[in-house]
Amino acid sequence: MAYKAEYIWIDGAEPTHKLRSKTKILADGEEPGVWGFDGSSTNQAEGETSDCVLKPAFICPDPIRGGANKLVMCEVLLPGTNKPHSTNSRAALAVVAKKYAKHEAWFGIEQEYTFFEGARPLGWPERGFPAPQFGYYCGVGADEIFGREIVEAHSDACIAAGLAISGTNAEVMPAQWEFQIGPVGPLEVADQMWVARWLLYRIAEDFGVTATLNPKPVAGDWNGAGAHTNFSTIEMREADNAWDYIDGACKALGEKVMEHVQNYGAGIEQRLTGRHETAPWNKFSYGVSNRAASIRIPWQVGVDRKGYIEDRRPNANMDPYTVVRLITDTVCSSFAKGVAKAPAPKKAAARK
Repeated sequence: MAYKAEYIWIDGAEPTHKLRSKTKILADGEEPGVWGFDGSSTNQAEGETSDCVLKPAFICPDPIRGGANKLVMCEVLLPGTNKPHSTNSRAALAVVAKKYAKHEAWFGIEQEYTFFEGARPLGWPERGFPAPQFGYYCGVGADEIFGREIVEAHSDACIAAGLAISGTNAEVMPAQWEFQIGPVGPLEVADQMWVARWLLYRIAEDFGVTATLNPKPVAGDWNGAGAHTNFSTIEMREADNAWDYIDGACKALGEKVMEHVQNYGAGIEQRLTGRHETAPWNKFSYGVSNRAASIRIPWQVGVDRKGYIEDRRPNANMDPYTVVRLITDTVCSSFAKGVAKAPAPKKAAARK
């Protein structure tokens, strides 16, 4: 019996790429193979030479259609040469992930997003604003929480697809939510995050709602939306001097501030203002339990002196392939030069 394979890819929209997809009908037992699309309609080719190639990179069950149907996350290649298209950021990550495989990097990405109904956030009054931020974060009750039924449907879909979703929560601004993917390896976390985003958009369709990754969806005294990226290597998790590696990772990231920030999502200066639990976009800092720092070292990591760090700078609209590549390359290349003895962390109160 035939089944449907939904081919998903990243287009050439600027300044933030969008997801595209189309359906291919395959015979029972036939695996999804190379396909193509019109690149002139996605800002990836000229009309005179418009063909682009889709190469399957990550395949999982389709939880929306069910049965034998599949979701197929693809890389975009150039026809004839099969070289990566300029919009194919996965190919560059694959090179870096292979180069530093011995460090066994793990990533966990916290994807924040905002539900909109028409021109306003879901549940917001037609005129004016809801109550100021306070009761919405991890809140409960129809007066403060909007869109939970969509979040539940999305979580169930990610689980059914076999994605490494590890949690969800309501965020600080009403109609704003978060889900987390990881911890898994560099390519796995980025592939799965793109598929999870596609599922979010697709499921929101059924509710007549849109989900946006706009990093500052509402101007003014409202939190922006980020994609905090948690990272560790085997040295940071298990070495006898793991704390030296953690401190060394933070220092390495501090040496390439602008290279990272400029590739952490369009509009980053609107969100990283030094307010609303962010550090200024053009200043670098790190510290234990510090959500106002560029890099937060979780409280428990400071106690255990081993574990992971959280880069709080990436925008909600960042490209996971690019962010994961930059962090892996910057930190792991610095480890090859050795790490200096780090001072013991200062004690800090935990935030639940």
